[in-house]
Amino acid sequence: MEQNLELQAEIDQLKTQLTGDLFSDMDLKDQIHNLEMKLNGVRPMDSHIDCVGCGS
Repeated sequence: MEQNLELQAEIDQLKTQLTGDLFSDMDLKDQIHNLEMKLNGVRPMDSHIDCVGCGS
């Protein structure tokens, strides 16, 4: 539960850095996507492969 709160706080912090420009936001959006996958249990937390489906 505490880890979920930490992940959500990190996601929220990253979202404040978004500019609205697709190209400048790509890295931030990728980080947010990876954290949201961890938060939602889309993949094992300790997996070295971020996303088998999309190749991230």
